[in-house]
Amino acid sequence: QVQLQESGPGLVKPSQSLSLTCTVSGASITTIGHYWSWVRQPPGKGLEWIGLLNSAGATAYKATFKTRASISRDTSKNQFTLQLSSMTPEDTAVYFCASSKSYADVVTHIYQYQGQGTQVTVSS
Repeated sequence: QVQLQESGPGLVKPSQSLSLTCTVSGASITTIGHYWSWVRQPPGKGLEWIGLLNSAGATAYKATFKTRASISRDTSKNQFTLQLSSMTPEDTAVYFCASSKSYADVVTHIYQYQGQGTQVTVSS
């Protein structure tokens, strides 16, 4: 059974950067056929995909996040991390890490496994 667990600060000040880590168990993040995503859900809104990391370590981002999001990985710890810079109150959301079996599943928000999510609030 694959499990994902997000960790990181619950409160970030405007203009600061957010760093969230997803720890994966039950599967290796280097196993071919997995796409590891960061997704968020602002209050009262639907899911918004931020970006992904594939098994080879390549990344892709939603256009609106391309200039301020960065996803990296630590294969020794089986973790992948989201860095999101220049945070504003509009970035307040529940942030999830998730896995998909294909890029097509990613773009249609089909996630095979998903963490429980972590609330991030941007406020001074």
